[in-house]
Amino acid sequence: MTVLVTGLPRSGTSWAGAMLTAGGAAVYVNEPLNPERPPGRSPGVLDATVTHRFQYICPDNEEPWRRAFTDTMALRYRFAAELRRNHTPADLARLVKHGSAFTLGRLRGRRALLDDPFALFSAGWFAGRLGCRVVLLVRDAVPFVASWRRLGWRVRFADLLDQPLLLRDHPHLAAARPLNGSPDHLATTATLWTLARTTAHKLAELHPNIRVVHYEDLATDPVEGYRDLYAWCGLPWTARAERRVVHACTTPARGPHTPFAWTGLSRTAYRPMNSRQAATARPHGLTTADVARVRALTTT
Repeated sequence: MTVLVTGLPRSGTSWAGAMLTAGGAAVYVNEPLNPERPPGRSPGVLDATVTHRFQYICPDNEEPWRRAFTDTMALRYRFAAELRRNHTPADLARLVKHGSAFTLGRLRGRRALLDDPFALFSAGWFAGRLGCRVVLLVRDAVPFVASWRRLGWRVRFADLLDQPLLLRDHPHLAAARPLNGSPDHLATTATLWTLARTTAHKLAELHPNIRVVHYEDLATDPVEGYRDLYAWCGLPWTARAERRVVHACTTPARGPHTPFAWTGLSRTAYRPMNSRQAATARPHGLTTADVARVRALTTT
């Protein structure tokens, strides 16, 4: 059974994906639905065209997606499709890296683990139509908003509002219309968080294969948290998995904090950390008044 780790960007999906592959039973697949290249727009990994952030997939438009994700989940890398689109030396190096990881993983009987925050609103399709186990991470609103502010990220509600099938199946997202294009970035980010939280809990009620996990709970007790998640995902919890989780979640940070780092050819938000300290640290970039406003906007 394929595992999908999702949740809004900056909710800990890269960390959770890395920890769930630490035991060696799954192959990590990074953000196939990301519309930016890299890591997205790689037809070797996912042979389908992504047109929106938070691309919505449902039974009414699933034909190209079901075919493409069937290959991805089976770890069948599409070498010819990749070569037709991407030709730079860096692209060829990624082809070798990802193609070999897929091929070796398939030959060794490993499973695919998809880490993709852009699959959040389509999580019901992954659970219901593809039979994925979905780990849906929700992070506390204040550090989430602070993280987006530090990165200078902006919410584009048009990515949601321009998808009629998404609004049909998740009508609560229409509440974003008054803020579409708003310069009040704190309000737009807090609203995105609220809409995503509502979506997460509605999906979990509908699909037993979707489990909402709070980032702070997992970070406070990572060994027990991941032991439980391994069991729920059907992954073997081994001495190797425990050793790597302990190391990755108790390592003091080195050097200045940066939101992303390069690991070989991959740019990732994951790096070893003291997860308990990270979960309880005071968020940078928000004033006391900002924090109070975020709480007011996200408390229902």
